[in-house]
Amino acid sequence: MEEKKIVGKVTHFFNKISVAVVELSDTLRVGDEISIEGKVTNIRQKVDSMQIEHKNVEEAKKGQSIGLKVPERVREGDVVYKIMQ
Repeated sequence: MEEKKIVGKVTHFFNKISVAVVELSDTLRVGDEISIEGKVTNIRQKVDSMQIEHKNVEEAKKGQSIGLKVPERVREGDVVYKIMQ
């Protein structure tokens, strides 16, 4: 069974551009595989790109908020997990 580790929480979702704002509780890098889970949300995706204040970054650390493109709607309070390989 694969392990997963909490790396953040969704604090906002921009519907028109399908971007989630995630407040990080751990480090996240481009290329990481994540799972976003909530009452009705269950998305698994690879982090292709993320932004901090409209600038692309390769890595973001605990305490930072990032913009993350997601394939479908997520909700405030959804938990973001990093899939550990």
